Amino acid sequence: MKIPLSLSVYEHAAALIDATPWDASRDLETCWRAHREALLVYGHYPAVVGIDIYNLEAEAYGSTVRQATGNGIPAVTEPILATPSDVSQLPVLDWATAGRVPMMITVGQRLAQEFPDADVRLPVSGPFSVAQNLLGLEQLMVAVATEPVAVRDMLERLVDGQVALARAAAEAGLGVAFFESAAAPPLLSPERFREIEAEPLVRAMREVGEIVGAGVPCIIGGDTAPIVPELMRTGTDFVICPAETDRASFLAAMEDWPEVKVRVNLDPAIYTRGAPVDIIAAVDEVVELAQARPNLLLGTGAIPYETSVANLLLMKRYVE
Repeated sequence: MKIPLSLSVYEHAAALIDATPWDASRDLETCWRAHREALLVYGHYPAVVGIDIYNLEAEAYGSTVRQATGNGIPAVTEPILATPSDVSQLPVLDWATAGRVPMMITVGQRLAQEFPDADVRLPVSGPFSVAQNLLGLEQLMVAVATEPVAVRDMLERLVDGQVALARAAAEAGLGVAFFESAAAPPLLSPERFREIEAEPLVRAMREVGEIVGAGVPCIIGGDTAPIVPELMRTGTDFVICPAETDRASFLAAMEDWPEVKVRVNLDPAIYTRGAPVDIIAAVDEVVELAQARPNLLLGTGAIPYETSVANLLLMKRYVE
């Protein structure tokens, strides 16, 4: 039985051309060459244009992205907001000129032109993920516990900017992939997710879906089985069963939505350090699940920079 393979290639694209994630995230030509090479090697879908995909919005709002040592992923290390209510101080951005977004749009357009059959998408972060970069993780989690209403109001304010970013992507002829793993349970408990995150997330994804004229992938890591009903309210047509999630519980929760694609992510240790026999065995486990569930895909989380190309190509050949 064949099963679709969906690889998540971000910083790993830089490794294919012997570039650092920092250089590939900063220079248009390097970024384009990296993602072009990834498409030539893997032919993956969706092809999401980005290296440090969660940093784009916060940097555009004024955060500083720091270069990591070696081949580490660039990161926002200092918050620019002190409280959730400070979100009112953020500028209303023109995403056609904001931060690195224009560069990523240009890279996406060039890829789409060269690979007309590719599903090229711009990464758009969910509001909680943007809030984490703006406030810092510790301060955000304190606010979740002490000011839940203020946090929810902050998320609602951030949704407008994310919808505008998605509109800029669509106007450039690109699709959108929606990433919200900062809200991953158990970091944000299912109860807090429903109280604080669910409504802003639903509004964001439904409005983005209307802009692009289709369902939008909703990528959230962690133990997401308990929040499947909330994810389905977003109108998404593509979710992941993260490696941290119990597969049986997640797929049982998805039984009422057979039309939605479910990507079952392998444990990264399998494809980064596993022997060929381990990789094949892990793929077989997912193939067996696909016999009982339509629209099931085999996938990965964000592939680490140093991952063996041979291991990924083994997976690709085997599923084909």
